[in-house]
Amino acid sequence: MRSRSCPRSQRRSKPRRARADRTEAEELVAERVVRRRERDFAAADAIRERLRAGGWEVLDSAEGSELQALKAPVAPGIKPVARAVTLLTVVHGWRPDVERWLLSVFTYCKADFEALLVDNSGDARMAGWLQSRAAERLRLVTLDPPVGFATAVNAGIEAAAGEVVVLFDPGVELTGDAITPLLEALGDPTVVVVGPFGLRGKGTLKEFEEDAGPDVDAIEGYCMAFRRSDAEAVEGFDPKFRFYRIADIEFSFRLRDRGGRAQAVAGLPLIKHEHRLWEATDPKERDRLSKRNFYRFLDRWGGRADLLVGR
Repeated sequence: MRSRSCPRSQRRSKPRRARADRTEAEELVAERVVRRRERDFAAADAIRERLRAGGWEVLDSAEGSELQALKAPVAPGIKPVARAVTLLTVVHGWRPDVERWLLSVFTYCKADFEALLVDNSGDARMAGWLQSRAAERLRLVTLDPPVGFATAVNAGIEAAAGEVVVLFDPGVELTGDAITPLLEALGDPTVVVVGPFGLRGKGTLKEFEEDAGPDVDAIEGYCMAFRRSDAEAVEGFDPKFRFYRIADIEFSFRLRDRGGRAQAVAGLPLIKHEHRLWEATDPKERDRLSKRNFYRFLDRWGGRADLLVGR
């Protein structure tokens, strides 16, 4: 994942904006392609705004126009029991990794927690297995069809019952109580995001490297903890980050832009196993998507060197 606010009750009581369905959105995208080909850019821009109003974004590239959801649809359900912390992971497949992660968090977490799985796999067998595991402290959000990484994380944040959310890659395994030190670090009101893997810019926003901290510029998404209210205040992750890389850095900067600090917590008892999304993506495609995300990050934050630690 490297190198690469209003109260909740008030927020949920607001009426939801009508959302265009995917078929309608795809028809609008096709119409927009025609308008762009005809160089009617005013009409094309108007269609883009209609899509955004309906909960969709369209990304243009040399390969064509790509439709993506800005927000995952929220299924109605029973209000969950409030918890101190939500342990959140997004599932794209790889059941053994999920089993290992679940076993480790239920074995070692000492706080009042829930485990929240966001199923973004698009796999009916995975969905069935996850549904069979649901329990008092284990909840499931199923996204069908699958959405981009950032949108999936945001669906988890919105569904979370914990005051603090700890986002994990499912390839991480706890070997002890790694959660209590993270909660203690967030006890400092000046700290907005914490985790074991910190990053610092190498004197520039164009290159980051691992840093033990404690004060760092960003926290890697293998394991990052933040207050749910802070995430809601910045509207979560940027949904344009369909691929996971750099999304964690951008989210760290969103949180820190409100005046808070990112802090690396050393010595946490956990193991990073194989990162499946990295390994499963073709190297050329991985490089292309990573560069696109980094340019997206620089478009937003490239002029904010003041956010670098020590500047």
